Amino acid sequence: MSGLNIKVKDLIKIHHTGKIEVQALRGLNLEISAGELVSIIGPSGSGKSTLLNIIGGLDKATAGTVTVGDKIVTDLSVRQLVDYRRNMVGHIFQNLNLIPTLTAQENVEFSMVASGVKQTDRKQRVQELLKTVGLEGRANHKPEELSGGEQQRIAIASAIANDAPVILADEPTGELDTANARLIADYLVKINQELGKTIIMVTHDPSIARVSTRILRIEDGIIKSALAPSEVIGQEKATSYIDQIKARIMEINAQLTQLDSDFRTEKIDGEEYVQKRLNFKQIRDSLKEECSRMGIIPP
Repeated sequence: MSGLNIKVKDLIKIHHTGKIEVQALRGLNLEISAGELVSIIGPSGSGKSTLLNIIGGLDKATAGTVTVGDKIVTDLSVRQLVDYRRNMVGHIFQNLNLIPTLTAQENVEFSMVASGVKQTDRKQRVQELLKTVGLEGRANHKPEELSGGEQQRIAIASAIANDAPVILADEPTGELDTANARLIADYLVKINQELGKTIIMVTHDPSIARVSTRILRIEDGIIKSALAPSEVIGQEKATSYIDQIKARIMEINAQLTQLDSDFRTEKIDGEEYVQKRLNFKQIRDSLKEECSRMGIIPP
């Protein structure tokens, strides 16, 4: 199935932690044409993955609408969302989500089993998909027997197994070295160009984002700019995931300092000050927790 148009209008997502509200998306708007390959870049905690999860039917919006083709995703029931995720969207995650006890072939076939595809049709489809990602010779290998790049290529084959018109890739190259990251990006381009899928890719790597037809930058829950591939390297420094987290923490520290100054000079009232400070601290704390999980001392 060829790609579909995607339209996001006034999208808001608020996370609640006790009495604290964190607004991940703040009235975000975007339009993506059928068959486009679009990358989304921006600081950690800016709302990239939240946006992808709402478009993919994995999370519910607080307000606003997401329309994919002729379906208003934000209006779908729980049951309808299951069918939507199964048939309309293919997900590619950084952590792969492959089943370790199944072979590459069985992992690709798994989603088709859930959709009720006949066994004879499944076998033929699996062979075609493995050939598409250049792994027909690795069909009987389990994930632990495959390299990181090969595992991610199996994840790509799984994502398109049901011929979903929309592919959502959340940091698909985040755990890979430069050579394998580029290879995965090239396979996404191949799927976009040869199969006509609409692809949205979240990435922290500007050099990977450059394979897209269009690049959108998110900051603080809204689209701040749209860049052509030739522009992105000039405006974005290719840094590691850890470096980006550290930079975002330092940025939030500066924003907190400015917020204190705005309150003291009465540019903002007490209620706005408290809410913004809680939001900033919540994001910063989550980033520091991420550093701790990775054994890194946060700035």
